[in-house]
Amino acid sequence: MPVLLTSRQLNLGGLERDLAKIAMGVDRSRFEPHVATFYQGGLRYEEVRAAGIPMLHLPVSSVASPAAAKAAWTLARYLRRNRIRLVHSYDASGVFVAPVARLAGVPVVVTSQLSYRTLLDADTIRLSRLSDRFAHAVLVNCEAIRRHMIEDEGVPAERVELVYNGVDTREFHPAEEAKPDALAGSTLVIGTVCVLRPEKALPLLQEAFARVLPADPGLKLAIVGEGAELERLRENNARLKLGESCLLAPATREVARWMRAIDIFVLPSYSEAFSNSLLEAMACGCCVVGSRVGGTPELIGENERGRLFEKGSVESLAEVLAKLMADAALRRELGARAARFARECLSLEVAVERTSALWDKLLRRAA
Repeated sequence: MPVLLTSRQLNLGGLERDLAKIAMGVDRSRFEPHVATFYQGGLRYEEVRAAGIPMLHLPVSSVASPAAAKAAWTLARYLRRNRIRLVHSYDASGVFVAPVARLAGVPVVVTSQLSYRTLLDADTIRLSRLSDRFAHAVLVNCEAIRRHMIEDEGVPAERVELVYNGVDTREFHPAEEAKPDALAGSTLVIGTVCVLRPEKALPLLQEAFARVLPADPGLKLAIVGEGAELERLRENNARLKLGESCLLAPATREVARWMRAIDIFVLPSYSEAFSNSLLEAMACGCCVVGSRVGGTPELIGENERGRLFEKGSVESLAEVLAKLMADAALRRELGARAARFARECLSLEVAVERTSALWDKLLRRAA
């Protein structure tokens, strides 16, 4: 059954990773995956192309641009020529793709909302609400976003479908290995691996780290990633006089290695859905800490597989970090529970099967 998955680009973001994992992991005896993007290139783009999956380039910078009309014609012809039966947009590409797919007669159109819409600009929110009307189903990745779409966005409950993210446990799993050279000699590593965006609230992590650093001068903070917040984090390092105690490392393909080097993984976001980074850290056996927002409590549980702190509170985060720093046995126990939960309940295989089952259900309904 030919299906088309779409995203604006396939680089470092969590939803881009989700699309790539599903496209490469789906059972080829059941589905023939195709992928379309607005921009060519990027880490996940190259992975998908190397897997031999057909790729379609739709050079759309704006739905109101002259290029959009040409891209719509290109997309419609591609859908008909390849007899695409289902289109699944993973991000705001759906505002362009969903109407074209419906007009081209595609039997099933799925859009995704994998974060709170409050993070989007006003035009994208308006267009996303329009694309909701063209979708047979809107996929979300946690109960928090499901409630958001029903209660705040007015999407009928029967059209909102929940599929949790999955993690590739062949890559992300507990293992003993040497730490990256930049972390050598540290007594304990607190850190995070994510795209450096404002909603991740990483300056708050730096502030909390500065408060617990005097208890252990060998402590290290590692923030791994790239993004718009990098310069602000550098300035914050200087203001807090963290010096070499805080490492700002670039985005890397060796994500699992860095995860395994982190003793306490922190996701301090003020807005979050169901974080891939947090899930990968859990799969690697990290002791995880997250702010009480969005889908993070669903993932961590109420102190079952990690620790929660109050969103935006430096004091709350510093208190949690201090307790975990002082209790190695608790860190190990929480890390073991987190890895077991990721392996048994949220593996890539589970996510692929749940997504495939959703596609099957929608296609049967449309038949």
